[in-house]
Amino acid sequence: MSQAHTIIKRPILTEKATAAREGANTYTFRVVSSATKVQIRQAVESIFKVRVKSVRTVSVPSRPKRQGAVQGRRSGWKKAYVSLHTGETIALIENI
Repeated sequence: MSQAHTIIKRPILTEKATAAREGANTYTFRVVSSATKVQIRQAVESIFKVRVKSVRTVSVPSRPKRQGAVQGRRSGWKKAYVSLHTGETIALIENI
């Protein structure tokens, strides 16, 4: 497995992510928490063979989780919004 595949965990396929993809040509991915914007850009370009216009990241904080009497925390994670140049698409996500 290459370095790029370890940075990008999976695409996020929610209604908000779908609206961003259709409106602004922006794709949303769950990434490794230690990944930088430059590493995310290089990973997306090498995996999907597209040109990246910009990368924005959000660190999603951990939240309390409760199941009956047992309390815990859901771990935090990092989300990346990747905007592509006009005319570029990621075919695997578009077909879902």
